Amino acid sequence: MTRRVTVSLDDDAHTALETLGAETGMGQSELVRRALSFYAANFEAARERPSDNLEQYYQMLSSGEHVLLDVDFLHAFLEHLYAGGDPDPAFVEAADRVSDYHAHEYAERFDEVGELLEWLSFCGFLEVRHEAEKVYHVVFPSEAIQWFMTRFIERSTASMPTEIAIERGVSKTLVIEQPGD
Repeated sequence: MTRRVTVSLDDDAHTALETLGAETGMGQSELVRRALSFYAANFEAARERPSDNLEQYYQMLSSGEHVLLDVDFLHAFLEHLYAGGDPDPAFVEAADRVSDYHAHEYAERFDEVGELLEWLSFCGFLEVRHEAEKVYHVVFPSEAIQWFMTRFIERSTASMPTEIAIERGVSKTLVIEQPGD
């Protein structure tokens, strides 16, 4: 059954409707039906301010500096590099260059190691729990990622105004932020 609805549009909504009609070749009724269905399906996201995470993902991806990577690929890649002992020294050297580059970037971007850990958690490399003042429990999904990321954290925080101590457990790592020299 089809029901008629009369809708008043402001200038922006009218322009959007005309533009979409020209781009898609759909009639106004079809566009409004689809827009309403989309809004209903995405009501929670549409009624709130876009999350900071979504904005950060967008910024990371649109810059071309980051890509989406299935976490299973990351695990497979690092497990392969880590299998049978230490990773290939050429890989370690290349990873260290990336870490050292980020050290300069992070020195200006983050004031505290906790902020960096939250950022890395957002990126999906680890889970972080703030344990006490400047003390963080960090959980990694595998031993290989723990090795890779703790090395990255140690090197990439070198230019920050604080020092860190890292105590590795089996799957968890304690990161303690201390005043710099």
